[in-house]
Amino acid sequence: MKKTISTLLAIAFALTTAGAVYAASGKCTVVAVEDNKVTLDCGSNTGDFPVGTDVKIKSVAKGKAVEGC
Repeated sequence: MKKTISTLLAIAFALTTAGAVYAASGKCTVVAVEDNKVTLDCGSNTGDFPVGTDVKIKSVAKGKAVEGC
């Protein structure tokens, strides 16, 4: 029983990580901001993002402190 469950969990993990590899990503620049709408320019990567898809945006951290010894 434990062997079956662990095999199923391993298969589920492999399938979920394989789906993440196919996600589109690209570097874009903000062109315009109006109220709650942001216009992005992604250059030649625009085919990866069809109209109506959800996009997660991460801002670049400026002036972040670097800690060390």
